[in-house]
Amino acid sequence: MRKFLFLLALMFSFASQADAQSWTTKLDKSVRFYQTTDMGVVIVGTEKSIYAVDGATGDVLWRRKDVELDENDVAPVPGSDLLLLSFEKGERTRVEAVDLTTGTRIWRSDKMKGGLMQMAVAPETNLLAIVLAKDAKGHANDGVKRHPLLHVLDLGSGNELWKNELSEVELMPSRWPDGNNEVEFTLDNYHAPVFAGGRLYLFYEGLTSFDRQTGKSRLREKFRVNEEGLALTEADPIFAESFIYSSSHGRVRAISRESGDTVWEARDLGLTPEMILVGETLYVRTGGQFTRLKDGETIERGPYGVSAIDTRKGKVLWRYKGADKGITNLVLPDAQTIMIADRDDLISIDANNGKRRARVKHGIERASFGLLNEGGNVVIGGQNELAAFDPSSGRELWRARHTPPGRGILRTVAAVAARAASLYFRYGGVASTAFRGIQIAQVASSLSFSGLVTRTSISNLQALATSSARKYATRYATSRFRAFGALARVRANFSDALSTSPILPTLPSPTLPSAGDLVRDRTVDMARNRTSDVDERLLDRLDPAHQLDRLSRFLWHRDRLAALRGQWMYFYTDLKGRDGNGLAGVNINNGETDREIRLRDLDERFITDEPLGLMFVSSGNRMLAYSVTETR
Repeated sequence: MRKFLFLLALMFSFASQADAQSWTTKLDKSVRFYQTTDMGVVIVGTEKSIYAVDGATGDVLWRRKDVELDENDVAPVPGSDLLLLSFEKGERTRVEAVDLTTGTRIWRSDKMKGGLMQMAVAPETNLLAIVLAKDAKGHANDGVKRHPLLHVLDLGSGNELWKNELSEVELMPSRWPDGNNEVEFTLDNYHAPVFAGGRLYLFYEGLTSFDRQTGKSRLREKFRVNEEGLALTEADPIFAESFIYSSSHGRVRAISRESGDTVWEARDLGLTPEMILVGETLYVRTGGQFTRLKDGETIERGPYGVSAIDTRKGKVLWRYKGADKGITNLVLPDAQTIMIADRDDLISIDANNGKRRARVKHGIERASFGLLNEGGNVVIGGQNELAAFDPSSGRELWRARHTPPGRGILRTVAAVAARAASLYFRYGGVASTAFRGIQIAQVASSLSFSGLVTRTSISNLQALATSSARKYATRYATSRFRAFGALARVRANFSDALSTSPILPTLPSPTLPSAGDLVRDRTVDMARNRTSDVDERLLDRLDPAHQLDRLSRFLWHRDRLAALRGQWMYFYTDLKGRDGNGLAGVNINNGETDREIRLRDLDERFITDEPLGLMFVSSGNRMLAYSVTETR
């Protein structure tokens, strides 16, 4: 009888794992990094290889052997099917653009050196701007400084149009490990460059613009960035029809897009990490939570408040200074109302005159961010808790709390909390902090990339709420997709199908097969293709019909992202009754904890793919996928 019960428990254990786990793929060595892409392809780096894995099935699409790349050496080109790889050996460096789905080299450049930090793409003119930094490694508290290298290329051929070595700037660690280990450094403490109106704009030492075709510099507004050794203390610039609004060093500037001259300047505001433009009024948040570059700690800096600026003359219309010892990002439930939270209260401010309308206790420990759910209610959150409030009355509607397990791994728990929250902010969209239709930023026909989206080295939740979601979501709004590899031959047919039918007859269903059917263990042992840098490609082994199905699914994945908005905020906690720790997903619309993913081995780098409904983690030399769509 005892043996029978043991076997029954063992069978139940295996069944529970199969229900949660969708696939596992074995690789050649321990996983060093991994990141998702817009196509649903997961890029994985080990100690010996770089892999492209189909996120839906775990199939290895292609593999490049005998290469050891850092995460800074790998970057997907937004708005395209290209993946950039930077290879450095001694003094020799080359950058390759490869087909994301097959690994085939599209072009190669021997003129660029360093890690791939940030990018901007102008699809309508086929331009790609890449910012690199050489030898961007060191100890996390070293204060590494480098001269970023800017290259502007033809997107399809890789031909260089012009380049520029920029002034020296301070970089930011990709992580802050315990001990004295060497880490990669990034430009995540700066806003990514953008193309707009025939020019390329950079934000590393103020605001600099170049003619995008010739590289001729016109605008150089130099001012201090990363004040007091903190990351992202200035706001994401806003590109309006005639002006660029930028902030730094307690000032907000309106810069003419035609002449490059500063038209007006509002001074003495304090740190200004957030701006929102509504009509002719610019609302500016002062103070907040910032990541300290030397150790990754979240630091609060004031003065805390909100200011309104008339954009016609730069006159400060009003200032609200009633926030007490902290402030969240701005939330605008309608054009007449601004809501913020400080350490204790949720505050409603009249957008016309800056007077406080209401103040209610929110009870959130160290409130970090605010957002709007689909019902238009204000949701205030921190590392452990969420609560929703009616924006008119301030009445609490619901509350959800999930306490992190353990106290001896505070840094790890903070990193996990930031990563878990970023799963929402990645898909949250512009409407997550303001009513629909608001003008937050206009960067016409430009896509930007920063490693911040995939790394989440910013450890405080406020920075994620005010920066990451906005950048990620807006890059789909007006973008044109450019295919240069295998996807080029199916893109036209796919677009026609999208325009004529809501359901694509050639696409696999976006609903995945049952988890049990997908559980498998693949040992990767492919024969080298002597005629190519890439080992055997999966598509080469598929018949034409299955090739088309798989490629079409990659295109479906990207188009699905354009309409997707996150609904779940995740918390790392003890899953009661699930025998272990994991992620609890709280629906931001009703406060229900209706997703639970048990993680046996904590991997703070975990990422989700909402279109596929999967979460990816690594364990040793394996990549694993878990379903996040199964309810409790």
